[in-house]
Amino acid sequence: MAVDPTHPSESPETPRRRLWSRWWVKALAALALLVAIGAGVFWLVFMRDLPSVDALKAYEPPLPTHVRGLDGTPIQSYARERRVELSFSEYPPLLVRAFLAAEDKSFFEHGGVDYPGLAGAVFDYAKKFGSGRRARGGSTITQQVAKNLLIGNAYSPTRKVREAILAYKIEATLTKPQILELYLNQIALGRNAFGVEAAAHAYFDKELNELTLGQMAYLAVLPKGPSNYDPIRHPDRALERRAYVLREMLDNNFITRAQYDAAMAEPLGTVLRRTPKYAQVGGYFVEEVRRQLIKQFGENAQSGPHSVYEGGLWVRTSYDKRLQDLATEALRDGLVRFEGGRGWSGPIRHVDLDGDNWQQALLNTNIGLDYRDWRAGIVTAKDTGEATIGFANGRTGSLPRAAAQMPRRGTAATAFSALKVGDIVAVAPQGSGFGLRSVPRISGGFVVEEPASGRVLAMQGGFDARLQAFNRATQAQRQPGSTIKPIVYSAALDHGMTPASIIVDGPFCVDQGANLGTKCFRNFGNSAGAGPHTMRWGIEQSRNLMTVRTAATVGMKNVVAMIKQMGIGDFPAYLSYALGAGETTVSQMVNAYAILANNGRGGDPSLIDFAQDRHGKVIWPENWRACDRCNMADYDGKPMPRPVSHQRQVMDAMTAYQMVHITEGVIQRGTATGLRDLDRPIFGKTGTNNGPTDVWFVGGTPQFVGGLYIGYDHPRSLGGYAQGGTIAVPIFRQFAEKAYEGLEKLPFRAAPGIRMVRIDRASGRPVYGTFPTGNDPKPAVIWEAFKPESEPRRRARRNVEAATTAAATPSGPATPAPPRDSDFLQREGGIY
Repeated sequence: MAVDPTHPSESPETPRRRLWSRWWVKALAALALLVAIGAGVFWLVFMRDLPSVDALKAYEPPLPTHVRGLDGTPIQSYARERRVELSFSEYPPLLVRAFLAAEDKSFFEHGGVDYPGLAGAVFDYAKKFGSGRRARGGSTITQQVAKNLLIGNAYSPTRKVREAILAYKIEATLTKPQILELYLNQIALGRNAFGVEAAAHAYFDKELNELTLGQMAYLAVLPKGPSNYDPIRHPDRALERRAYVLREMLDNNFITRAQYDAAMAEPLGTVLRRTPKYAQVGGYFVEEVRRQLIKQFGENAQSGPHSVYEGGLWVRTSYDKRLQDLATEALRDGLVRFEGGRGWSGPIRHVDLDGDNWQQALLNTNIGLDYRDWRAGIVTAKDTGEATIGFANGRTGSLPRAAAQMPRRGTAATAFSALKVGDIVAVAPQGSGFGLRSVPRISGGFVVEEPASGRVLAMQGGFDARLQAFNRATQAQRQPGSTIKPIVYSAALDHGMTPASIIVDGPFCVDQGANLGTKCFRNFGNSAGAGPHTMRWGIEQSRNLMTVRTAATVGMKNVVAMIKQMGIGDFPAYLSYALGAGETTVSQMVNAYAILANNGRGGDPSLIDFAQDRHGKVIWPENWRACDRCNMADYDGKPMPRPVSHQRQVMDAMTAYQMVHITEGVIQRGTATGLRDLDRPIFGKTGTNNGPTDVWFVGGTPQFVGGLYIGYDHPRSLGGYAQGGTIAVPIFRQFAEKAYEGLEKLPFRAAPGIRMVRIDRASGRPVYGTFPTGNDPKPAVIWEAFKPESEPRRRARRNVEAATTAAATPSGPATPAPPRDSDFLQREGGIY
């Protein structure tokens, strides 16, 4: 039969079409499509941006920075989250069981998710949806690790699913002990404590291994909400929840009945406030260390991996506790002594009290005192006869009217009448009660530095760092007065003058130009000029007129260049800056004098020897190198090891020694004779600026150099009688008397090339045949230090120093030769 091409017949049915025509095939295809879409949606909603679990293997929790002193003793830590990282093996097994009983009893059995608990949480969420109440957690410890370390604490069902997914991945990546270690190290437990070890200190002021079972059980209740079980505000809730944990431990055979009964009978035993891990030492020193570390590494993780508050640094400093304590005591005593008789300075602070919360109000101010037997207290009540003083430990004492009769400064009223409830004041034991004390308004700074290394050994920047955070040792810009003069004269020594150069102490005026008239300089106290004298005499007696004349002769550009070179400041080339008109810090002045004592070698002063990361690698300063063989138990007979030095030659070594040798005379017969009977080589210079508003002393020995100033923060006159020699020197003396105990009396070492020449102290002319005496502080003849070819020459005289008579004469034995300088030097042990 023919086929009509215009009406083709239907094509034969293929197997594929026959299969697709079945209903169940279409159903399966639709189901597969739905599964694919569902998987895609699930991936987009739950898995698209899930963090990698591998990050947990390298997870490093935020850790505080720990600071150690010169001898390696821990002195401070810087932290916003108190945390101590431990390995799992360091956690007591009983404490681990307490947390398992409270949080996840089946932790060692499940694979990351507790399905019954998760179902209960979902049901609770649905029941409370829209009510504003939060559903119970239902998370395993593994899920909590995922939440806290990887995805955050956002409240939603989505987070729960993401937790579960990550929990499976964590269980596949880490062991159970590793998961528990992460959990116990990072869980937030209140009171700024992160991790269980930190919480043990925060709540019980104990090490972890010192906790009782009841205390461990209490810590285990805190993950549910530290504020809900606060031992001060909610002690009943805390005891109830602790009892639940103990019952769970008993039911799961984690503890015996006897242990359970004993723990149930325990009081909570928490402390109101934990004892600081480190004593309040070196307040200004460690605060300056913190500032330098923040400048170098930043504060938090956003600044880099080695941040101060999260990087876990280990910092070794040059802090010397003995010298710090001596400097602190000497400066404080000097401030109190100066303020004596000026009346009560007023309360440290005032706070408004609400009911009986005075203890918390006092603690919140963080005010404390550790000066002698002084204590900070708050006035909690007052009547006509006495005031009641409350202290940080919760105790109270009485302040009788008779113990507060000093006048209130600036008024005719007594201090007692000025006291108000809420005043925080300084008191000290007196009789059966307490007596009022006055915290000085005047302040100052004190720095001690080791010249050989430039390391700062002690730093006190005020009366108390907890009362006055401003560090006057490094932050207060003050006029150094006459302590700048050794630097001015050093410039003169560099430009051809000698210690024996004659300078006129007489009227000196300069034309200031530009219609400013003529400026005439004056000596301290307006004393008249004394005529021509040696440079040495001018420095010893601190003569202003000789100083400005010298600066004008040498050129102020050279003087201010030397001042800048020594790290004191960058000043304009005006003559007044030769008398200390420029502003600098006591830290910079002490460093400049340390350079002098170290034969002109030095650099920037350092408080930090080195900083290590949490793994022990030294990361600062750059190119740091350890001192090979410095820690040998016994000397091995090889050349002595030498610490690596980063100092440079800042000024001419011979100039530095000449100035040190001259300023030793300041101690012997100049403005600092109050230090003379310390009976050891000391150099230094006093300073008193205009007003006077500040008084200074800077100086020391080859072992260490110290310097201080005192003055009001808002400069005002200290009184016309105030001088560096009468106020600052006694403070340094008090420090030095104990600081130098047991130290060898080392002379300053002369720089290579220095020539020691006998001269007449008054005229500067050379002498011969006469030698200086060792006991007279004002000898007619002294040894003076000169650079080669700069020393004054003796006149040639024949046969003055003939050797000996060839033979005995009838009149007597052979005549000895006159003594030579070299003989004297050998006999005296040499001049170094």
